[in-house]
Amino acid sequence: MERKRAIRRVGFVVLAANVLLVVGKGGVWWTTGSLALGSEAVNSLADAVYSTIILGGLYLTTKPPDWEHPHGHERIEPFISLFVAVGIFAAGGAILWRSTSSILTGTYGGSAGTLGVVVLVVAAAAKYVLYRYCYSVGREQNSPALVAAGVDNRNDILTAGAALVGVVGGQFGYPILDPLAAMVVSIGIVYTGYEIVRDNVNYLVGAAPPEYLRALIVQTALSHPDVHGAHDVVAHYVGPEIDVSLHIEVEGDMTITEAHDIETWVVQAIRNIDEVDDVFVHIDPRELGEWKEDDETERYTMFSPDGGDGR
Repeated sequence: MERKRAIRRVGFVVLAANVLLVVGKGGVWWTTGSLALGSEAVNSLADAVYSTIILGGLYLTTKPPDWEHPHGHERIEPFISLFVAVGIFAAGGAILWRSTSSILTGTYGGSAGTLGVVVLVVAAAAKYVLYRYCYSVGREQNSPALVAAGVDNRNDILTAGAALVGVVGGQFGYPILDPLAAMVVSIGIVYTGYEIVRDNVNYLVGAAPPEYLRALIVQTALSHPDVHGAHDVVAHYVGPEIDVSLHIEVEGDMTITEAHDIETWVVQAIRNIDEVDDVFVHIDPRELGEWKEDDETERYTMFSPDGGDGR
């Protein structure tokens, strides 16, 4: 319930902020004709539309588990993020085409003046706050959609800075800087789309999680005093969450109840890792001859968060 409230709250805040930025940037563009401000207005309009899509999508992802979706609906989030990326590519491409045409034909936009400078400075400050807010809550709540929104807001700071250079350049008699700034903004928008695709494709294709998480899973399993080894450890993304399967090695002279208690402890301990969803554990008693060396598992036992060998 807390995750649901946190994610929806961020969605509403981002949507409201982007609507205000559309009004401010669009108003200046309408009165001055500045391509840099126009590109920024389109950027913010796209953000507002995408925020609406994300908010609607997050409503679905935060629904509780049901018969058809026993693990919940969080796995919809990567699809939402990719939909956002497609729209970002379209907006960036349109601005790039418009700015390039302006440079080739020599038809530059008007100067946005002091008001344009003020709007862009305020926009950059607002985007910084939104970036920190979205990214922080996204990481805390393990929400790829919010992390994607945070990345988008971070890059918007850079595009606002580029637009600011164009606006100031126009005021000092260099009108070509206005469409050049719009071009830089478009490239920044397209790069944002690339980052979102890159980060979310792994969630959809079942890629392995980062090495530090794989190491943490192995070290957690081996932290039980009666687990003497682990092998065939498989961890992969299913949506934004991780499914884990592994074999643990125990002495064979214990009762079924004792072995079951160990398995339950290992499953719960690994599930307590924030990013993990399901855990499947197979027990291998020593007497069956199923204990075996696993180089990857051995390496993970020496792994430290900073990438060293733990010594």
